[in-house]
Amino acid sequence: MNLSLYAAASGMDAQQYNLNTISNNIANVNTTGYKRSKAEFQDLLYQSSTPAGGDVGGGNVLPTSVELGNGAQVVSTSKVFSQGQLSATDQKLDVAVQGEGFFEVLRPDGTSAYTRDGAFKLDANGQVTTSSGLSVQNFPAIPANSTDIFISSGGEVSVINGGVQSAVGKIQLVRFVNPGGLESLGGNLFAETNASGTPESGSAAMNGFGSLRQGYLELSNVNVVQEMVNMIVAQRAYEVNSKAIQTSDDILKQVVQLKR
Repeated sequence: MNLSLYAAASGMDAQQYNLNTISNNIANVNTTGYKRSKAEFQDLLYQSSTPAGGDVGGGNVLPTSVELGNGAQVVSTSKVFSQGQLSATDQKLDVAVQGEGFFEVLRPDGTSAYTRDGAFKLDANGQVTTSSGLSVQNFPAIPANSTDIFISSGGEVSVINGGVQSAVGKIQLVRFVNPGGLESLGGNLFAETNASGTPESGSAAMNGFGSLRQGYLELSNVNVVQEMVNMIVAQRAYEVNSKAIQTSDDILKQVVQLKR
C-alpha cells in the first residue's frame, strides 16, 4: 500500500482546517473582545516493521526502528486568552476588563454565558444588557432619570440622580481555572464545560481578577500581520502535500507501465 497518498491527503485536510481557523481570526479582527483561535495538530499512528530494541542475535539489539507514519490530524482548536488592546469610546456603559475575568449574561433559555464584550446598553427597565439584548448578571440596575453613570476600576457603580451622586451596587466578574476549555457559542459568548471548570465569582481588581475601565472596549487580540504569515505558511504546506500526492501518483503510473 502506498501510504504517501494517504499521509499527504491527511496533511491537506489538516492545513485546510488550519486555513479555516486563520481566516476566522482575520474576519474577527474588529470584533470586540474576540479571542484568536489556533489549530493544534498531532501525528497519526505509525506502522513499525522493525521495532527499536529488537533482538538481532548475539545479545545485540536494534538502536532504532523502521517506522512509517500515516499523516497528521487536527487534535484541538484552542482559544488564546491574551489581553486585547483597549480602545477609548467615551461611552458610559462601555466597560473593558483589563486582566482576568468575564461578564456573565443570561441566555433566553435561562442558562448563563460569559463574554469579554463590554459594549452594554440599557433597556426600558434600567437593566444593563449586551448589544444583542441579553441581560448582564451581577450588574446593578440603573435608576430612571439618572443623568450620569460612574464605574470604578473595582466595579463600584454610582449615578447622578437629582443632582446627588449615590452608589447603586457593584459589578461582579467570573473566571475559570481553564478558560481554554470554554465552548464558543458565537455572538461573543462562551459557555461553561467540564474542561473549563465551574465559574468563580469575585470583585474586579481583587484576588487576581482584572480591573474595569469605563469608557473603553477591549479589541480583539488578533495580530493581522502574524495571521497573514500563518496563512502563507499554511498555504505552502497545503501545496507541498498536494505535490506529494501528485508525485506518488506519478510513481504508481510508472509501476503500472512496468507491469505491462
